[in-house]
Amino acid sequence: MKKYLFILLFLCIAKLASAQVVLGQDVIDYANPKEYNIAGVEIEGITTLDKNVLKLVSGLIPGQRVKVPGEKFSDAVKNLWKQGFFDDIQVNVDKIIGNDIFLKIILIEKPRLSKYTFKGINKKTEADEIRKKIHLITGKIVTDQLLSSTKNIVKDYYKDKGYFNAQVEMKTELDPTSKNKVTVYIVVDRGNKVRVQEVTFHGNTVVKTGGLFGLRRKLKDTKAYHWYTFFNSGKYLEDNLEKDKPKIIDKYLALGYRDARIAKDTVYFVSPERVKIDITIDEGHKYYFRNINWAGNAKYRSGQLDTILGIKKGDVFNQATLDQKLYSNPSGYDISSLYMDDGYLFFQITPSEVNVQNDSIDLEIRLYEGKPALVNRVTVVGNTKTNDHVIMRELRTKPGQVFRRSDIMRTQRELQQLGYFNPEKMGVEPKPNPADGTVDIEYTVAEKPNDQIELSGGYGNGRLIGTLGVKFNNFSARSVFKKNSWSPLPSGDGQNFSIRVQSSGINYQSYNMSFTEPWLGGKKPNSLSVSVYYNVQNYNGQKRDIKVNGVSEFNKNASYMTSMTGSVHFAKRLRWPDDYFAFSVGETYSYYTLYRASVFAFPTGYINNLKTNINISRNSLQGNPIFPTGGSVVSLTGVVTPPYSLLNGKNYEGLTAEAKYRFLEFQKYKFTTAWYMQLTNQKAPDGKEARNLILKTSFGFGILGYYNPAIGVAPFERFYLGGSGLTGYSLDGREIIALRGYADNSISGPNGKGCAIISKYTMELRYPISLNPQATIFALIFAEAGNAEQVYKDFNPFNVKRSVGPGVRIFLPMFGLLGLDYGWGFDNIPYNSSTGNGKGQFHFTIGANLGEL
Repeated sequence: MKKYLFILLFLCIAKLASAQVVLGQDVIDYANPKEYNIAGVEIEGITTLDKNVLKLVSGLIPGQRVKVPGEKFSDAVKNLWKQGFFDDIQVNVDKIIGNDIFLKIILIEKPRLSKYTFKGINKKTEADEIRKKIHLITGKIVTDQLLSSTKNIVKDYYKDKGYFNAQVEMKTELDPTSKNKVTVYIVVDRGNKVRVQEVTFHGNTVVKTGGLFGLRRKLKDTKAYHWYTFFNSGKYLEDNLEKDKPKIIDKYLALGYRDARIAKDTVYFVSPERVKIDITIDEGHKYYFRNINWAGNAKYRSGQLDTILGIKKGDVFNQATLDQKLYSNPSGYDISSLYMDDGYLFFQITPSEVNVQNDSIDLEIRLYEGKPALVNRVTVVGNTKTNDHVIMRELRTKPGQVFRRSDIMRTQRELQQLGYFNPEKMGVEPKPNPADGTVDIEYTVAEKPNDQIELSGGYGNGRLIGTLGVKFNNFSARSVFKKNSWSPLPSGDGQNFSIRVQSSGINYQSYNMSFTEPWLGGKKPNSLSVSVYYNVQNYNGQKRDIKVNGVSEFNKNASYMTSMTGSVHFAKRLRWPDDYFAFSVGETYSYYTLYRASVFAFPTGYINNLKTNINISRNSLQGNPIFPTGGSVVSLTGVVTPPYSLLNGKNYEGLTAEAKYRFLEFQKYKFTTAWYMQLTNQKAPDGKEARNLILKTSFGFGILGYYNPAIGVAPFERFYLGGSGLTGYSLDGREIIALRGYADNSISGPNGKGCAIISKYTMELRYPISLNPQATIFALIFAEAGNAEQVYKDFNPFNVKRSVGPGVRIFLPMFGLLGLDYGWGFDNIPYNSSTGNGKGQFHFTIGANLGEL
């Protein structure tokens, strides 16, 4: 320390020596100071600063009386030196005339920054990140302190990335194009990352160091480096170690060792690029719950509270479990939820340890119940596009109602399912008013783009299919004729409007338009949907109309099928068995025209298809609709036509195919279910995304039946299994179901004309890469199986075609969901040897979801 103080004193003396007061020894008598009148002060050596300001700063002002020699001159040097602008300062006597003295202040300015540049940094992103931290701007005075602080910032930047041996050198060079300006070179040699060679634990006897449940597993970001661990860099960061240490203690707390602590931790270098970490644990003793008593509870009996708490005498003491059962059980089954779902917003609960004896702990849980709170005002902020009434009708918290936390959670779920808002930025703030026993509730939303342009390509039936469409998910029909609402389109009323065109040239064209009003009449959540379609499919590439001698005529060599379809659907939310249920019913009419279409049972004729669609479903999905994190969807659908053959009295045994199918009759039933389960519980810091593994499991079954054995299974509405499920072009109402790892429609019966019965089982493990609404991305691995048969008796739900593989999904608001999968099909298809049998293939879709069952 004495050595450092001596060096510091020496540097200070040396620095001040460069600031001088020269008073001209030939005219100044230092033994007898004399008063003079400052007649003039001249500043020399300045190029960028204001001389008048510098005179004021120095304190030597014309007209002032000063003693020479005297303190005014040393004070002037100190005042100027404090500004930090100068390398050298001199105060000289220029001349003396009688009692008037003329002074000259000679200054040498510090150089200013002309520009700076990096050397040794090859990544543009690194340079950009460092620029944001160092804040060097042209014209800034270049001081030793500035260079030193910049050097430290750059070193700390690389240290935070694991480059503890990074070398940074600051070099300056005069800029020949600018006076008194320098170029600063920041020379970086980051070296190699410092990695963890080994983490060693001492003092742990209860929990092993290694293994699946060992202490090393708790070090999420501080792991030993091994060349074969691709997903673990093994880099050492001090902050990561500090974040990991509490996780070690959490492991002990969960086992009842509430006194466990880290006695010490040591990090030391074993080589320039490797460190070892020693962590010493003081485990303490294991504790158990003993007696738990309740105080202050009047609303619920102690026995009821004991049941919800679920902790018995002799259970291992676990503070995290106790807190979860009292305050925040993810399932909602905890003491706080019990009270808050009954309106007790001002409820308070405090567990107190009243006795600790040996290894046993007695608790008294003290409650303040208060009175039920009523909802006063409910407001929504942040909706810049969606109209207030669209949001308000989804709220489960209404003014005058008893406050319930479950109503708030359900409201957030309903707002998420609308798809208009960023689920990561949605919030709610209850504002209690204890004076009058009420609460104001403010919901915060952030609009996200949700209209879509569908520009997609697919490959089916040997041809490329292009699709162009627009879908407006928050349309406002009532604002169509309001000029100011077109920005760019009328929006905000929650209606859906879409137009879609699909074509593969002359072979296929499809045009459709649909409109949905989700709240018909505006008072109840009853939706009405109207759709119209027109489709043309050409089988031999010839146009239906040709020109002969300039006159348009019907082409008798053409082969085609057309359809015109209109549908109306009505849907209603139900309150029983619970309000996650919905019921819908719809009517669809299609009119088909066939001409020389040899792919059907009869080539030329007409088909009428009038069907009723009835569906009951339950949807309790949680989180982002694109990436659900919990809940389930269960759906039962029936599609039926009138049983014409049972009503008209005709004998269908001898009728031609054209007569049999002129009015299609069938009955079709489907059951589907999908479940989402969050497997991990990673918490995200404020403003960040919480990324957790999600398991999706689903099952589907479908059967196409008939009324009259003489007619059999209709040639329309059949199931086609295999491939990506991307809907190709077809007018026969077929249902295309994905089964990755196999070719498109490859499991469709020996003759390829579709199946009457089908089942499918799917399991996906999903992980979000980005939950940003501008680009939602998640990776997945899947295992699925399914089978379909044309004849009922051949169907075995456990004789399935299996496949596995990885995939990725990208959702862009303007284009919808994009998918890429690679699947290996394990099993043989008897009538299609070109797919399956362990062969793999890609499945790529643009602007379309995978076909689901």
